[in-house]
Amino acid sequence: MRKTILIVDDVAFVRKTLAAILLENGFDVIGEAASGTDAIEQFQRLKPDVVTMDIVMPKMSGIEATRKILKNHPDAKIVMVSAMGQETLVMESVHAGAKDYILKPFSADEVLKTLRHCTGEAVPHHGRNEKEQKIG
Repeated sequence: MRKTILIVDDVAFVRKTLAAILLENGFDVIGEAASGTDAIEQFQRLKPDVVTMDIVMPKMSGIEATRKILKNHPDAKIVMVSAMGQETLVMESVHAGAKDYILKPFSADEVLKTLRHCTGEAVPHHGRNEKEQKIG
Protein backbone atom coordinates (compact mmCIF):
# COMPACT_ATOMS: atom_id res chain seq x y z
CA MET A 1 0.00 0.00 0.00
CA ARG A 2 1.34 3.41 -0.97
CA LYS A 3 2.25 5.71 1.92
CA THR A 4 0.39 9.02 1.99
CA ILE A 5 2.30 12.30 2.31
CA LEU A 6 1.36 15.86 3.22
CA ILE A 7 3.96 18.36 1.94
CA VAL A 8 4.29 21.62 3.90
CA ASP A 9 6.49 24.44 2.59
CA ASP A 10 5.85 28.11 1.92
CA VAL A 11 7.79 27.90 -1.36
CA ALA A 12 5.69 26.44 -4.20
CA PHE A 13 8.78 25.24 -6.11
CA VAL A 14 9.92 23.13 -3.14
CA ARG A 15 6.43 21.63 -2.73
CA LYS A 16 6.26 20.75 -6.44
CA THR A 17 9.78 19.31 -6.44
CA LEU A 18 9.09 17.11 -3.41
CA ALA A 19 5.76 16.02 -4.89
CA ALA A 20 7.41 15.00 -8.17
CA ILE A 21 10.10 12.97 -6.37
CA LEU A 22 7.56 11.23 -4.16
CA LEU A 23 4.96 10.50 -6.84
CA GLU A 24 7.62 9.01 -9.13
CA ASN A 25 8.77 6.70 -6.34
CA GLY A 26 5.62 5.08 -4.99
CA PHE A 27 4.30 7.64 -2.51
CA ASP A 28 0.85 9.21 -2.69
CA VAL A 29 0.94 13.00 -2.16
CA ILE A 30 -2.52 13.69 -0.73
CA GLY A 31 -2.06 17.36 0.17
CA GLU A 32 0.10 20.46 0.19
CA ALA A 33 0.18 23.36 2.63
CA ALA A 34 2.01 26.70 2.55
CA SER A 35 1.95 27.52 6.28
CA GLY A 36 1.91 25.90 9.69
CA THR A 37 -1.74 26.77 10.22
CA ASP A 38 -2.67 25.19 6.88
CA ALA A 39 -0.59 22.13 7.82
CA ILE A 40 -2.57 21.58 11.02
CA GLU A 41 -5.90 21.90 9.21
CA GLN A 42 -4.87 19.55 6.42
CA PHE A 43 -3.37 17.01 8.82
CA GLN A 44 -6.67 16.87 10.73
CA ARG A 45 -8.61 16.33 7.52
CA LEU A 46 -6.26 14.03 5.59
CA LYS A 47 -4.45 11.97 8.29
CA PRO A 48 -1.33 11.33 6.16
CA ASP A 49 1.22 8.64 6.97
CA VAL A 50 4.04 11.23 6.89
CA VAL A 51 4.34 15.02 6.80
CA THR A 52 7.32 16.87 5.31
CA MET A 53 7.41 20.14 7.25
CA ASP A 54 9.42 23.25 6.40
CA ILE A 55 10.72 24.97 9.53
CA VAL A 56 10.59 28.67 8.62
CA MET A 57 7.17 29.73 7.30
CA PRO A 58 4.81 32.69 7.65
CA LYS A 59 1.90 32.73 10.15
CA MET A 60 3.20 29.75 12.15
CA SER A 61 6.59 28.02 12.09
CA GLY A 62 6.96 24.36 11.25
CA ILE A 63 8.18 23.75 14.80
CA GLU A 64 5.00 25.18 16.33
CA ALA A 65 2.83 23.30 13.81
CA THR A 66 4.70 20.09 14.67
CA ARG A 67 4.02 20.61 18.38
CA LYS A 68 0.33 21.24 17.76
CA ILE A 69 -0.10 18.23 15.45
CA LEU A 70 1.72 15.93 17.88
CA LYS A 71 -0.32 17.20 20.83
CA ASN A 72 -3.48 15.74 19.25
CA HIS A 73 -1.81 12.97 17.21
CA PRO A 74 1.22 11.70 19.16
CA ASP A 75 1.93 8.97 16.58
CA ALA A 76 2.21 11.44 13.67
CA LYS A 77 5.38 11.06 11.61
CA ILE A 78 6.82 14.46 10.77
CA VAL A 79 10.06 14.98 8.84
CA MET A 80 11.44 18.51 8.95
CA VAL A 81 12.87 20.17 5.86
CA SER A 82 15.42 22.86 6.65
CA ALA A 83 18.05 24.96 4.95
CA MET A 84 21.71 24.42 5.80
CA GLY A 85 22.76 26.66 8.65
CA GLN A 86 19.58 26.13 10.65
CA GLU A 87 20.97 23.37 12.88
CA THR A 88 19.59 24.97 16.06
CA LEU A 89 16.09 24.98 14.57
CA VAL A 90 16.51 21.39 13.39
CA MET A 91 17.44 20.30 16.91
CA GLU A 92 14.48 22.23 18.33
CA SER A 93 12.26 20.39 15.83
CA VAL A 94 13.58 17.01 16.93
CA HIS A 95 12.98 17.96 20.56
CA ALA A 96 9.43 18.98 19.56
CA GLY A 97 8.89 15.45 18.25
CA ALA A 98 9.95 15.41 14.59
CA LYS A 99 11.07 11.92 13.55
CA ASP A 100 13.85 13.00 11.17
CA TYR A 101 14.98 15.86 8.94
CA ILE A 102 16.10 16.63 5.40
CA LEU A 103 18.53 19.47 4.69
CA LYS A 104 18.15 21.79 1.69
CA PRO A 105 19.58 21.57 -0.85
CA PHE A 106 18.40 17.96 -0.98
CA SER A 107 18.68 15.15 -3.48
CA ALA A 108 15.89 12.79 -4.51
CA ASP A 109 17.87 9.92 -2.98
CA GLU A 110 18.07 11.66 0.41
CA VAL A 111 14.35 12.44 0.43
CA LEU A 112 13.40 8.86 -0.45
CA LYS A 113 15.76 7.24 2.03
CA THR A 114 14.63 9.51 4.87
CA LEU A 115 10.93 8.98 4.20
CA ARG A 116 11.30 5.24 3.69
CA HIS A 117 13.19 5.02 6.98
CA CYS A 118 10.49 7.07 8.72
CA THR A 119 7.76 4.75 7.40
CA GLY A 120 9.76 1.65 8.33
CA GLU A 121 10.51 0.68 4.74
CA ALA A 122 14.32 0.93 4.83
CA VAL A 123 17.38 1.37 7.00
CA PRO A 124 18.61 4.91 7.73
CA HIS A 125 20.96 6.60 5.32
CA HIS A 126 23.72 8.86 6.60
CA GLY A 127 25.88 11.19 4.56
CA ARG A 128 25.56 12.64 1.10
CA ASN A 129 26.82 11.45 -2.22
CA GLU A 130 28.08 14.74 -3.63
CA LYS A 131 27.48 13.53 -7.20
CA GLU A 132 23.73 13.48 -6.57
CA GLN A 133 21.66 16.33 -7.97
CA LYS A 134 20.86 18.89 -5.29
CA ILE A 135 17.40 20.43 -5.24
CA GLY A 136 16.09 23.37 -3.20
